[in-house]
Amino acid sequence: MTITGGGHYVAAVLREEGVDTAFGIVDGSYLQLCKGIVTRGIRLITPRHESSGAHMAGAYARLTGRIGVCLASNGPGVANVLSGAAVESGEGNRVLLITSCRRTGIQYPDRGGTFQRFDQVGTMAALGKWSCQVHAPDQLGEVLRKALRACWQGRPGLVHVDVPEDILNGQAEFDDPWPRRQVHRAGPIYPDPALVERAAEMLVDARLPLIHAGGGVLHAGAFAELARVADLLHAPVTTSWSGRGVFKESHPLAWPMPHVKPVNQVRNAGDLVLCLGSRLGETDWWGKAPYWAIPDQQGLIWVDLEEETLGRTRPADLAVQADVRVFLRQLVVELEARADRIPLEDRGKAVARLARARDKDRVSLDAKLTDTTTPMLTAHVPTVCRQVFDEDAVMVLDGGNTQVWGHFYHRVRIPNTLLGTPHMGHLGAGVGQAIGAAAARPGTQVCCIIGDGAFGMHPMEIETSIREQLPVVYVVISDFQWGMVKMTQSIAFHPMEMVVRKKLDPSKTINGDLGATAYDEMARSMGGHGERVSSVDELAPALKRALDSGRCAVVQVDVDPAKHLWAPGLMHFKAMHQEPEGK
Repeated sequence: MTITGGGHYVAAVLREEGVDTAFGIVDGSYLQLCKGIVTRGIRLITPRHESSGAHMAGAYARLTGRIGVCLASNGPGVANVLSGAAVESGEGNRVLLITSCRRTGIQYPDRGGTFQRFDQVGTMAALGKWSCQVHAPDQLGEVLRKALRACWQGRPGLVHVDVPEDILNGQAEFDDPWPRRQVHRAGPIYPDPALVERAAEMLVDARLPLIHAGGGVLHAGAFAELARVADLLHAPVTTSWSGRGVFKESHPLAWPMPHVKPVNQVRNAGDLVLCLGSRLGETDWWGKAPYWAIPDQQGLIWVDLEEETLGRTRPADLAVQADVRVFLRQLVVELEARADRIPLEDRGKAVARLARARDKDRVSLDAKLTDTTTPMLTAHVPTVCRQVFDEDAVMVLDGGNTQVWGHFYHRVRIPNTLLGTPHMGHLGAGVGQAIGAAAARPGTQVCCIIGDGAFGMHPMEIETSIREQLPVVYVVISDFQWGMVKMTQSIAFHPMEMVVRKKLDPSKTINGDLGATAYDEMARSMGGHGERVSSVDELAPALKRALDSGRCAVVQVDVDPAKHLWAPGLMHFKAMHQEPEGK
């Protein structure tokens, strides 16, 4: 069987790959691709801005474990998608971006003065992990096969295919795309069994092993395996920022990321670290002292898909290139065979001593919740959301001070239910990520906590959520300022006055304040549900009404703008940007 038209052929490839949802604005430059997508039963969700489409695709990929597909049209469409593409690739989400470019013969290289033209492939190559253009119809299948392989090789990220509009909309004929044949690796990368045995011996012999879990655990879906290994070893579990959500945070062995000092303490107490799917980057302090013990006093077993990651920021005593889930499954077998040698009693005593600091820190954080003044303290927002929303609800935390408050007062109860941009701290990404989450998990509640400045970047996606019948609840923190930016300016320009008075006159900072915007009214104007609250007592009922509406809802929450500036843990965030002194 043959397929007529490059756009229909690309759609057939996506369908053969198992794609059931794509995100993109319909454009004439790839009209036949859009037609091919919908006629093959793939849902096409159209955002109001291409960058939101990339965020939707990234969230969809992270929550489903499949490829998130997004589209962008040549020139301005590709220019619009750049920020979303950079963020979702940086976050390590498996996104396939398909773009159109101008007709063959005038784009690569530029014929001179070509309309709506720039080096889309070169730009995306710098942002993502792989980018390629198609020069002729007979290259289309080959390039798509390479793209799909790139999607599944190594660390996930953005893969880009650029196809001329005359190929996408043309009448060339193509063979039916490789039915039931694999074009990329079908299974995970298995570790050398001898290395797994050696890891088991090291972990059994350790005084107090520590598990550090990164985003690789999430992408591998290794939640049950991680929990089993932690229980067998009685080993505390910390995570990277992107790995938060891989481990139930009510577990007694969980050291959640917001407890910064207790996390540093437990990372220094362990004499052996099992690092799983983490690059030990800047937000992990590069694996250096004083936030970790020095290598002479702390061994390291490092497991990752990417060989180049192993030992890059810190020397490893045992480096294993493997899929984390497969490694952990094999490690469970080896540990169970050695269970009688694991010193559980001694480790239990050590963990109990360390847990006291963690639990004390939680009590100290929760003490702030006694502040019930109006407008409310921001800490109440994630706390009340956790009480109202289901345990398996997807929580999206957007950037800035709002994200900091969210992280310190949200607790992950079910693995892989937390979204954000921990590598980029990107403002506004949460708007699209929430819609992608709702598409990925129909029937599951989705809540996005986002600041009023960040929400103002993409408020028209409310209409997308309503049109696509994806009932996201946006909780908009309204403090009428660029919170983190204003805090940074205040400390930089007038540190003593800021420490004493806790806030400054707006004239003493540069463009840090925002005008009032009624996002709740905006939601109602588009057919959604909208409410505005300012007291703690009003918040839970408003959230419940938002959920009961069955539509996209905006609950705008007025918070105390001065208190909002003083988000917890900001000193640690500042310290993170400085090079640790240890080796």
